[in-house]
Amino acid sequence: MRLLLKLLKALNSDASPWQLAFGLTFGMIVGLTPILRLHNLVILLLVLCFRVNISGFLLALAFFSGVAWITDPLVLGWGESVLTAASLQDIWTALYNTDLGRISQFNHTLTMGSLLLGLLLSPIMLFVSRWLIVKYRERFMAWVTKLKIIQFLKGSKLYQLYQQLQE
Repeated sequence: MRLLLKLLKALNSDASPWQLAFGLTFGMIVGLTPILRLHNLVILLLVLCFRVNISGFLLALAFFSGVAWITDPLVLGWGESVLTAASLQDIWTALYNTDLGRISQFNHTLTMGSLLLGLLLSPIMLFVSRWLIVKYRERFMAWVTKLKIIQFLKGSKLYQLYQQLQE
């Protein structure tokens, strides 16, 4: 619940829509793939190094971990077809013969298929989530701020005290 409230606070703040969208997108990729993989460590480092919304990342991670259970049969088939493609055998053999290739565990059908799904969906997720965030701020947030009760609450001493405590 606390993460959801932090995400709502970020949606209503002046945070960049791109920060929120990248948090949701990175959370989707990590949520769809098996958690203990090298590429997830790289994504986690990107999230921590750049200004990405962590609550959005964690909520997307939790949501897409559930989605991953549903899509596992489909993803296993994709991973197997990519790993057994005759034209790619030389690439997979060369990759597996390196230490980095074995650590990355791309030779597992679930890892390959789920990462492929995550990478294919990531541009769509990035732009759609940014568009939804902008539309949310334009329409819903503008509508809420026009409500008389919200204007009354913002004018009260309690709200001003709350704003001072946040700063």
